[in-house]
Amino acid sequence: MGPGPSDTHPHVLAALGAPTVGHLDPFFLQVMSETQVMLRQVFRTQNELTLAVSGTGTAGMETSLVNLIETGDKVIVCVKGVFGGRMADMAKRMGADVTVLERPFGEVFSSAEVAEAVKRVQPKVVAIVHAETSTGALQPLEEISKIVHDAGALLVVDAVTSLGGVPVEVDAWGLDAVYSGTQKCLSCPPGLSPVTFGPRAVAALDKRKTKVSSWYFDLSLVRNYWGQDRAYHHTAPINMNYALHEGLRLLLEEGLEARHARHLRNHIALKAGLQAMGLKYAVAADCQLPQLNAVLIPAGVDDMKVRRQLLTEFGIEIGGGLGPMKGKTWRIGLMGETAYPRNVLLLLGALERCLTANGVACPPGAGVAAANAKLA
Repeated sequence: MGPGPSDTHPHVLAALGAPTVGHLDPFFLQVMSETQVMLRQVFRTQNELTLAVSGTGTAGMETSLVNLIETGDKVIVCVKGVFGGRMADMAKRMGADVTVLERPFGEVFSSAEVAEAVKRVQPKVVAIVHAETSTGALQPLEEISKIVHDAGALLVVDAVTSLGGVPVEVDAWGLDAVYSGTQKCLSCPPGLSPVTFGPRAVAALDKRKTKVSSWYFDLSLVRNYWGQDRAYHHTAPINMNYALHEGLRLLLEEGLEARHARHLRNHIALKAGLQAMGLKYAVAADCQLPQLNAVLIPAGVDDMKVRRQLLTEFGIEIGGGLGPMKGKTWRIGLMGETAYPRNVLLLLGALERCLTANGVACPPGAGVAAANAKLA
């Protein structure tokens, strides 16, 4: 129940153990084709260039940036957490002229802030995190996307923690390049990064004056492997693709809207329980992520001591804070297969025990009772 990886469905684990075939085997090529179709459904897009990058979510981040940035390009990176900072670092390494737009950890950007920066910088690319895993904040994107496009720029979006947990409307919101990861709300092991490039992003890739600086993540090469030609590029992680295929099948069987609703329902129950125990969220109510709940650690409580007790006595893992939130917050994940009432209620009961042992006066049973009331 931390910030990822989430629990994995038994069918996904079984898919991992299926016989390994060659990366150009007709069966595997069919798996790839079906995976692309399902990824488009989950991303809510018709983008032809939609595929699973061989690597974790950070590989998707690098893929999205390195294919669109050339040396000297003006880039705005919106930083409100660890992963926005990582995008800024990557863009600088690629030789971009980077303008960093900052908000304190746990906050989100207003469209006016972005509009002012875009007007001032006139960038080629604007990069922003949709669901900031390090803080539990959900960034609205629709207005920002319009602002970026009106200025003739491209919008790159980190949807590592949001895809499958909250709506990610690639086509409706006009998102140009979006990447995610398998280990969050898709509930697969880490190892692949779903990526989708829209028409504007593909046009920018095709118009590059220089080669993409990363050979491995060069989509002008990789797309030929995932396209009709099936030209050899690298040996894909066969069994991880089996796992993603099965994870996407399970998601679509449940229904995308139903899965979003399940995440929200269990978030509401968890939030009610935590608040009944006297805990407060680190993020304003209007931008809280259902699948990543960042709560403030009560004064005087040892962060690691509580997390160690949860893990050793109850088999529950939650995450600590990152950056300026280290030692100040707990990050409680409700992602994919983890987002069920049994986990919400178990955690609340276990956390009450741990907090009581650390001198925090919790009303007995209040957390579980409040969560049950919401679930009912």
